[in-house]
Amino acid sequence: MTHRYGSPGGPAGLSRSGLSRRALLRAAGMAGAVAPLAMLGSRVLAADAAPRALRIAWSQTAVCQSPVSVALERGFFEQYGLKIERINFSGSTDQLLEAIATGHADGGIGMALRWLKPLEQGFDVKLAVGTHGGCMRLLTPADSPIQGVQDLKGKRVAVSDQASPVKNYFAIRAAQSGVDPDSVEWKQYPQDLFAEVLRKGEVDAIAGDDPQLFVYREDNHLRQVATNLDGAYADRTCCVLGLRGDLVRKDPETASAVARAIIAAQKWTAANPDETARIFAPYIPQKVPPERVAAILRTHTHGHASTGAALRAEIAGYAEDLKGIKVLSPNLDVQKYAKVVVPDVIG
Repeated sequence: MTHRYGSPGGPAGLSRSGLSRRALLRAAGMAGAVAPLAMLGSRVLAADAAPRALRIAWSQTAVCQSPVSVALERGFFEQYGLKIERINFSGSTDQLLEAIATGHADGGIGMALRWLKPLEQGFDVKLAVGTHGGCMRLLTPADSPIQGVQDLKGKRVAVSDQASPVKNYFAIRAAQSGVDPDSVEWKQYPQDLFAEVLRKGEVDAIAGDDPQLFVYREDNHLRQVATNLDGAYADRTCCVLGLRGDLVRKDPETASAVARAIIAAQKWTAANPDETARIFAPYIPQKVPPERVAAILRTHTHGHASTGAALRAEIAGYAEDLKGIKVLSPNLDVQKYAKVVVPDVIG
């Protein structure tokens, strides 16, 4: 079964600028106190048990979500004893986080750098799997003097919103290169206008995510200045599977089954980008052809699949980065924080 949830206006209680106080309090009030896939541990659903019904929210606009379509079409969820109700989510990833925290969905995949602030504030969602990296890009015209993030001081950079994970990531990179992120003029535009405002000279660079940024790069012969697979970030996830906190605490077997199904789909995607593209391409509103979807997938790290201690290390690293650009509290203990938000769901 498929339902739709989310809209440009978002669910009730969520302002256009982000997570509202009412939504935060509602979600926080719900809170309570990678092994090989073939080695099924104690947390896997019994083979003879009735399928466990779950609601998974996913966005059909992002190539990041293509493994969900793989899991649905190729039966990975069923293999792990799950019956999935699909929620086609058209809102932003912070709205997706609210949907999970408030029980409108049991899980979904979103961007870590969007979710870590509301998780610090008490949203009851647990991060189960780091799914992949590689979907963020910083692009300039081919003849731009900008050669790297160290050249962003005083430059105008288009971003989709001022709290976007892409903006946060490139602000982190700028700070690491000695550039005060506040010295960069981050200009907000809808991402589908990025190529136009760059062509008109309204901005010096565009910072966004796939599939649009990959398409802009190829169709407009733009220079790729940086991505979220550069340097120390080459082995760090950007997107994560989030699960409802109550599900993880009260039904760890089901939480483990969801995580294992997603990991299996991620690894299948990494090994079969062309077939994944065929499966996923019909869902993309922009009508990106399968061969281009496959090309995008090959630039991502869909075989990443970090869990447990490995994912905690990645999240702690991002939390430290976000402290450095004043997004998270300067007093936050990132190790304790990572331990709270990243449980051992695989067992």
